[in-house]
Amino acid sequence: MGAQPTTDRGRLTRQRIVAAATEVVAEKGALGASLDEVGARARASRGQLYHYFDDKKDLLLAVAEATNDIVLDGQRDLFDHLGTWDGLVQWADALVGLQQERGGQGGCPIANLLGQLGEREEGIRAVLASGFDRWEADIRAGLAAMVKCGELRSDADVAGLACSTLASVQGGLVLSQARRDPLAMRRALDGALALIASYRPIS
Repeated sequence: MGAQPTTDRGRLTRQRIVAAATEVVAEKGALGASLDEVGARARASRGQLYHYFDDKKDLLLAVAEATNDIVLDGQRDLFDHLGTWDGLVQWADALVGLQQERGGQGGCPIANLLGQLGEREEGIRAVLASGFDRWEADIRAGLAAMVKCGELRSDADVAGLACSTLASVQGGLVLSQARRDPLAMRRALDGALALIASYRPIS
């Protein structure tokens, strides 16, 4: 692993390189991304790249970590309200709305990178898996809060529901991307919501 920055200037330079690399990988794929293009976009020399990163693999590991943060931080405000049924629906609607804005293009950045590198680079696979773990944990925490406040019954399998909900998200993203049709995302998440709703108390 390359040198970890010890100054604010160094940290900013490293962050700039990772941000540029994340953009290039998103546009051209992990295999098509070149260090020269990353350096040009980050306004960083080859020497700076190799100061902070041992090689391209090391840089891609940082891209995987950054990709996790981008995907999860983008949902942070929504995650904070998952402890209510309305908040859960709002989160699902926001994910569908994003696919509608994109016309079904893009898919999940974490899954995209996993598909490119997961079977070839064990370290990167593990980092991306931790991103899914964090995503599932946020959903699980929201569902657990719903049980605690009485919006879901105490017999709700919170862990199982969280896993199946994330699987619905990923399946919906894949089908929306393949078909260029956000309706697949809507249907996938409606199915997840229906399953969760089956554990709501009968009023």
